[in-house]
Amino acid sequence: MSRFVPLLGFVLLVALFGFGIWWNTGHDQHEIVSPLINKPAPAFSLPVLGDETQHVSKQQLLGKPYFLNVFGSWCIECVHEHPVLSEQVKNLGLPLVGFNYKDDPKDAAAWLTEHGNPFDRVIVDRDGRAGIDFGVYGAPETFLIDGKGVIRYKHVGPITPEVVEKEFRPALAALAKEGG
Repeated sequence: MSRFVPLLGFVLLVALFGFGIWWNTGHDQHEIVSPLINKPAPAFSLPVLGDETQHVSKQQLLGKPYFLNVFGSWCIECVHEHPVLSEQVKNLGLPLVGFNYKDDPKDAAAWLTEHGNPFDRVIVDRDGRAGIDFGVYGAPETFLIDGKGVIRYKHVGPITPEVVEKEFRPALAALAKEGG
């Protein structure tokens, strides 16, 4: 009987690998579902880029939906999504708040000077603590937050024209239906 234990272990291991392959088939490997969807955005009060004496809080942003875009001067993919933010996301009619994540404010300011600033406001999360509350994995990430301060949508990765058409527009339409 003890001779069959390794064989049984091998069969069990193959079954687990097979289940893993089956489970991942049909699931988007890049989709990271946020547990914060349809929950209130975390409270925050972060300094404004270029003037750390001023702060922007969640409370100040209530009343109108907005996009919160996590970026950093160190983020290679942020450079790729930047033209889409500037040209297409801005045209969706919502304020675009830049969330500078784990970055030196001087580097962020220089980066925005070089690439252009599509943001209505830029807030700084230098130590990343507010990003942890939002469940940020890295940059770029973009949140759609309704006028009541509830996270309605999250996109991880760079925004492309396809993301704007296939994800942002439907999310905005759903938000409009709900009256948010």
